Amino acid sequence: MLIRYGTDKNGDFIKKAVIYTQEEHLIPNNKIDPDALQIVNRLRDSGFTAYIVGGAVRDLIIGNTPKDFDIVTDATPSKIKKIFRNSRIIGRRFRLVHVVFGTKIFEVSTFRSICEGSVGNSFGTIDEDVQRRDFTINALYYDPIQKQVIDYVGGMRDIKKHILRPVIPLDHIFIEDPVRMLRAVKYSATTHAQMSFLLRRKIRQSANLLSQVSPSRLTEEMMKIINGGHSFDIIKEAIDLDLFMYLQPAAASMIFDNKKIEKQYMENLKKLDELHKSDPSVRLGKKLYYLIYDFVCTLTDWKKEAQTKSSFSELYAKTWTECRNFVLPMNPQRKELEFAVKSVLSSFGIQVKKKPEKSKKKYPAAKKISSSG
Repeated sequence: MLIRYGTDKNGDFIKKAVIYTQEEHLIPNNKIDPDALQIVNRLRDSGFTAYIVGGAVRDLIIGNTPKDFDIVTDATPSKIKKIFRNSRIIGRRFRLVHVVFGTKIFEVSTFRSICEGSVGNSFGTIDEDVQRRDFTINALYYDPIQKQVIDYVGGMRDIKKHILRPVIPLDHIFIEDPVRMLRAVKYSATTHAQMSFLLRRKIRQSANLLSQVSPSRLTEEMMKIINGGHSFDIIKEAIDLDLFMYLQPAAASMIFDNKKIEKQYMENLKKLDELHKSDPSVRLGKKLYYLIYDFVCTLTDWKKEAQTKSSFSELYAKTWTECRNFVLPMNPQRKELEFAVKSVLSSFGIQVKKKPEKSKKKYPAAKKISSSG
C-alpha cells in the first residue's frame, strides 16, 4: 500500500489518497477490454493522465466482468478528439467524448470541478473529480499501466465490507440528482452492499424528487434494471423505499391494491432474471413480456375472447394502447412492446395476424431525353 500526498491551502503536506498495488487489488489486466487499454495508452503517450474509473473498477475488484469501461483524463474534449479520429464529442453543457471501436463505445470524460457543486459543467482536477462521484465504491481510479488503484474516499475498504456510502453529503446528493436514489438501490442489489439507516431514511424522504426527472432518464434507468439480471432485488428494494411509484406508477398502483397480483408480479420478475441469466442477449420484447403479463390478465376474460371468431386486430390494438400507458414513463421501442403484447396474447390462445405488406406500385421507367447541343 502506497500513499499519495498533496498540499492543503496553507501549503502543508497532507494525505490525499491510498494507492493499492496489484498484489492488493488483484485486478487482472486480461479482464480489461483491450480497446480501453489502447485509449489509456494513447492518452498517456500524448502527455495526458488517464485512468479507468467508476463501475468498471468496482466490478473488476469484486470479480465481475464489467459491461462498460469509462475513462477519465485531464485532456479536454477537443484534445481527445484530435487524438482519436474514431470519436465524437457529445453533450451540450458538460462535453464528453465517445470513442468508437466497431460496435463498442467508450466514454472518455475530462476531470470535473466542484466549483458549481456535484452537477456543474467546469473542468477540474482528479482531486475535485472524485468528490463528484456518487458512492465510494464507484469512486476508484485504476491505472492499468502501473497496475494501481487510486482511492481517495475509502472505496476499496467499503467494497470489502459491503457498504454503500455516499461521497456527496446526504443533504445535497439527491437534491442535485434524484436518479442517484435509483442507482443506490441498484448498486446495493448488484454488489450486496448494505445501505445505512440514515441513507435509507434519506431516500424515503427524498423519493418525491423523482417526479422531476425526465421520462428519458427514467427509461434509461428502467432499461438498466430490466437488462441487468437483478430486477427482482432492485424492484423489491425500490418498492420498500417508495421509489417504484415514480419509476412505474401504474404497476405500483396495481400491486399495492392487490397482494395476489403483487406476488404474481414479483414471481414474473424472478422469471425475467432467469431469462437474462440463460440468455443475456435475448431481445427486449421477451423481457417486457414479464412486465406486462399480469396487467394484461386483468383487462378482460381472455378465455372468452379466444373463443370468439371475430378478428383479433382491434383487440390487439386496444391491448397495445393499454400496455403503452401501463409502462409509462418508460418508453421502450414500439416494435419490442408490440412483440411483448403479441406474445402475451398468444399465451391466451389469441393469434394476431401480421399485416400484409403493401405492394409497391410499379411505374414504367422514364425515357431518357437526349439533349441536342
